[in-house]
Amino acid sequence: MYDRIKGFTGEFVALRHDLHMHPELAFEEVRTSKIVAEELARMSFGVTTNVAGTGVVGTLVNGTSRKVVAIRADMDALPIQETTQLPYASRYDGKMHACGHDGHTSMLLATARYLAETLNFDGTVHLIFQPAEEDISGAKRMVEEGMFKRFPSDAIFALHNIPGETVGQVRVRTGAITASVDIVDVTIRGVGGHGALPHLAADPIVAAASAVMALQTAVSRNADPLDPCVVTVGAFNGGVLATIIPETVSIKIGVRTCSIQMQKLMAQRIPAILQQQAASFGCVAEVEYGQGISYPACFNDAGSAQLVRDVALSLGQDLRRVEMAGPYMFSEDFSFMLDAVPGCYFGMGNGDSRGLHDSGYDFNDELLVKGTQFWANLVERMLKIQ
Repeated sequence: MYDRIKGFTGEFVALRHDLHMHPELAFEEVRTSKIVAEELARMSFGVTTNVAGTGVVGTLVNGTSRKVVAIRADMDALPIQETTQLPYASRYDGKMHACGHDGHTSMLLATARYLAETLNFDGTVHLIFQPAEEDISGAKRMVEEGMFKRFPSDAIFALHNIPGETVGQVRVRTGAITASVDIVDVTIRGVGGHGALPHLAADPIVAAASAVMALQTAVSRNADPLDPCVVTVGAFNGGVLATIIPETVSIKIGVRTCSIQMQKLMAQRIPAILQQQAASFGCVAEVEYGQGISYPACFNDAGSAQLVRDVALSLGQDLRRVEMAGPYMFSEDFSFMLDAVPGCYFGMGNGDSRGLHDSGYDFNDELLVKGTQFWANLVERMLKIQ
């Protein structure tokens, strides 16, 4: 299998570089989805386009089994100016594949090539090419528009490349493997005034600063230390001059949790802390909790996670490295698919690369061979010919 895949991987490296040069943001993946659809059709897959806008589903049926497996790859890029100076760097200002979705897409197309050429499985394979994983959630839209009614599946799988891990190293666990994320927008209102006369004002900057520090207790003194939680104040904005006390300060907070219980606790404690801290300084805190789309945590079912472990072990990996002690604290909209269909999300090492969402990041082309080999093994195990 490995030699066969390695023999044609060069084509998909070239394809990956082409996708990298032409990044498209959420629900704008018109060129990318056209390429995906054409490649799948060339490999004799059944192709369905315009799924949740720019999504594509490729379907291949072989044998008589009624078993169905689905694999998802995300296609969208990020609004980041690339600094890699690679020969195939983004040609579009302010857009780049800084998360490796160009690699995920190319890897799944390479898997399609292998499956179509070998037909060493009994059942149905759906390859899902999803738009808009970053922030807007194409997965949610796909589910809401009935994707799994159109393409029912027994299990669904997805991976993400992980910088810093050995190339191809699988990382998986049963249960929560990524965090949910809730976005909190806060406005602290006080009474503005002259910087020389603070006693005549109610300073929202002091109130907001105190609130930021107090927020740390939501985790350190309210959260179960065995139930992961991260609270990040990512933006703090207020005032224009050193001599003026402003009327308002705005704060933006990201809250990441891995259980419904912790998510509910933070939704209670964070607004309470903000409002009580503001009140103690004579100010008012207006809290809008859960702005935009809130991504749930990804929960892997035991059977699907075990299949991923088994494939990793069959490829010579050490269980001690495969098994994760705790979840990743980033979020993933694949969680919406896992809420609809049992399955597994897992990490796969990208080697010594820059971090995700970094302007200097690049997907490791070595992973195209190892990732394709992994997907091919998984399909052949789940849809084993009897």
